[in-house]
Amino acid sequence: MKFTDSFLDEVRARLPVSQVVSRRVQLKRAGREWKGLSPFNKEKTPSFTVNDQKGFYHCFSSGRHGDIFRFVMETEGLSFPEAVERLAGEAGVPMPAPDPQYERTVKERLGLMDALEAAAKLFEQALRSGAGRDALSYAEGRGLSHETIHEFRIGLAPAGRDTLKTELLKKGFTEPQLLDAGLIIKPDDGRPTYDRFRNRLAIPILDAKSRVVGFGARALSPDAQPKYLNSPETRLFDKGSMVFNFARARSSAFEKGELVVTEGYMDVIALHQAGFKNAVATLGTAFTARQMEQLWQLAPEPVICFDGDRAGEAAAARAVDRMLPVLREGHSFRFAFLPQGQDPDDLVRSAGPAAFSAYLKNAMPLIDMVWRREMAAGSIDTPERRAAFEARLETLLNDIENSRVREHYRRDIKNRLFELWRPQPHSGKGSKQTRQNGARLPRRDVPPPPTAYGFGTMVALALVNHPWLLDQFAEEIASVDVPDRKLSGLLTAATQTILDDHAVTRDALIAALRDGPHGALLDRLFLESHHVRHTFLKAETPRDEVEEHFADMLYRWRALPTLTREIAESADAIANMTESEFERFAALQQEVASVGLRPDTDDAAMRDSKQRFEDTLARLKKKPLSKGRRRPG
Repeated sequence: MKFTDSFLDEVRARLPVSQVVSRRVQLKRAGREWKGLSPFNKEKTPSFTVNDQKGFYHCFSSGRHGDIFRFVMETEGLSFPEAVERLAGEAGVPMPAPDPQYERTVKERLGLMDALEAAAKLFEQALRSGAGRDALSYAEGRGLSHETIHEFRIGLAPAGRDTLKTELLKKGFTEPQLLDAGLIIKPDDGRPTYDRFRNRLAIPILDAKSRVVGFGARALSPDAQPKYLNSPETRLFDKGSMVFNFARARSSAFEKGELVVTEGYMDVIALHQAGFKNAVATLGTAFTARQMEQLWQLAPEPVICFDGDRAGEAAAARAVDRMLPVLREGHSFRFAFLPQGQDPDDLVRSAGPAAFSAYLKNAMPLIDMVWRREMAAGSIDTPERRAAFEARLETLLNDIENSRVREHYRRDIKNRLFELWRPQPHSGKGSKQTRQNGARLPRRDVPPPPTAYGFGTMVALALVNHPWLLDQFAEEIASVDVPDRKLSGLLTAATQTILDDHAVTRDALIAALRDGPHGALLDRLFLESHHVRHTFLKAETPRDEVEEHFADMLYRWRALPTLTREIAESADAIANMTESEFERFAALQQEVASVGLRPDTDDAAMRDSKQRFEDTLARLKKKPLSKGRRRPG
């Protein structure tokens, strides 16, 4: 319904902004205005102002601004027509009379809603009857209590071909109404109409006013396809606009300032029963702009839960492309990836609400998801591939329509690229590189030892992904000295958690670490490890392969401390090698490293390789400089 400016102005004139706002914000007079703490952000110093003379509120901490209708929409999750109807009733202003065509449309819609409501009641009765015994057992087997079943009005669509149709026709509804409501199907070959939902657990789908507009139905027979069946598109039910459990989750989402979004309605029901009253679902459809606007009515940064498998990663990647164009100030999304093979329902039942809360707490911001997806899209080990990587990021940023958000994304991406391309500093004597006209001179570095990614980092990641390693390599892991304080703290926390519970699983260990002070670091290491080639760092690597490569890494580390130190201390000599000398030096280095890998190598062979390396290094140090050459530094 369209509202005239004069009607809206009449409502505004009768309701001062301070009167509407004061129901949620404690206001104090400040000159001609009112002041209070922001209802949108947590703050200690009031930055929220209300001006009755000018008819608006303004929040300096969040930038939100509007009139009484906007305030009700932003604090209660109402649509504009709902806010107008609410405030007009409060102000005593009669709603405008609709035109005849609108009245006919409303009457028809109400008739369809009556049919859907009658169907919901028949489904509920069927579940409580003798014929619903198996369906009720299935629901209970999914962990649903009788209170939850009653609250969500879960019922049984009978197995008969036209049981529902027959009952609704008896109540005075017509076949055209039942067709329009999506309750029956009309075959193309002229056969009689029949029930759309048969032998399924039926779950009513409600609109924002808690009216039944469709159904989601779960097959009870293991052979039935599809497993989940929703109502078709109707005048009442539009999948691209529907958010399951919207009305029920509205109050809790506003109180917490948080919204959980899952991929299915069974997940929502399980989470609701577990105490997460702020959960909704998108009914399996791809995110649309209309759905995102609805989600933002309830919370500024909804957390989207995906299964931690390839399908979940793919779904998240697709969602990113739809989210970027509609982003605006203060409104975005976060991503929570659950353990592989587990959805929210599984996780809550197996590990409890606390485990699920830990994943929500460490949900990944959208910008991190963008970076993670593009980093995983391909290798960036050549200039051409790095250029393609930057081009993909630039294309994505151009999709963001909001100029202010787009600019902040550009700055964030530039900072990440700077850190990614920035040469890693070399420690030790003679490690400084010379500069000419302010530019860094190229230098042939000795091929890095196998632990270039960071020995402590690899130990930590391997242990988190494979907690059983501690039993077999406890002494070696205990002797690891990690200079970085944060990384050392993460390794210590992981070790202690495993020692406290020798049977702890990877997922439980990650949840425990994310629930503590090391969550951010752990997520960063997981993000960076996507492009690392060490397969034993991956969770899916077979146990025997993990054990072999982890042992190899330890042997390398034991063999290389002296070598690594000598290389670092001899940068001058290395920088002045000829091509043939450089190749010989690199070959010797690799020989020493490979000898260190073999635990069956005798000490004499190891000493011989090390001696030849040290003799070469000493000879290079004494070599006179060629004419016109200077040592760097």
